[in-house]
Amino acid sequence: MESYMMSVDNVTMKFGSLVANSNVSFNVKEGEIVSLIGPNGAGKTTLFNCVTGFYKPSSGKVIFNGADITGVRPDKIAKLGLTRTFQIVKPLKSMTVKENIMTGAFIRTNKFSEAEKIAEEVMERINLIEKRDYLSSSLTIADKKRLEIARILATQPKMIMLDEAMAGLNQTEIKEVMKLIVTLNKQGMTFVIVEHIMEAIMPISDRVVVLNAGVKILEDIPQNVVNNDEVIKAYLGEKYHAKNQKS
Repeated sequence: MESYMMSVDNVTMKFGSLVANSNVSFNVKEGEIVSLIGPNGAGKTTLFNCVTGFYKPSSGKVIFNGADITGVRPDKIAKLGLTRTFQIVKPLKSMTVKENIMTGAFIRTNKFSEAEKIAEEVMERINLIEKRDYLSSSLTIADKKRLEIARILATQPKMIMLDEAMAGLNQTEIKEVMKLIVTLNKQGMTFVIVEHIMEAIMPISDRVVVLNAGVKILEDIPQNVVNNDEVIKAYLGEKYHAKNQKS
């Protein structure tokens, strides 16, 4: 039997009569980059919320490293090593970059000196060391997104779930985020990523899960996803398909 780091098993999430996710299932192996795509309203962020404890699914379950984490509180899930970012970055504005990252480290230690050491290591790792004393409110959107990833790394996670980490960035900044994800992945980090920028996510993904109207319509390698007629119709569009065929 194949072993998975995370299994999402028939997760359904209802808000009254609205079904945001319907029997969604997929697995993630250790060391993979799995991307979750689909049009606006497809249920991607809702699924993220179900996996990371912000919502308790109406039915179905989530298994992480062999433990059933369905409906478990987000902080407890984070302590197990499953962490996430949010579409809208929310740094602690009155704190410096270093202090923000230290807040993540305190999930692993109650010693200031140890949290400080972890923060220093993370800042070196993802190129924020020169901005360690900047107030987080003064950062560019690109650096705020990098800070959010840094704060997660300080929790010493096993898996990172990124919710539109490249939204609002220019082409150079997008490439920097892609490079950071690939580097962290090579260092052993597992990723599940929601992203709309297909040119960025397809080259770095091992597998892609496609949602439409809360239902999984496909799960496959990127090359097959971008050539799938149902996915093209529901989300990518003929323009992207034609561009992909030329490349």
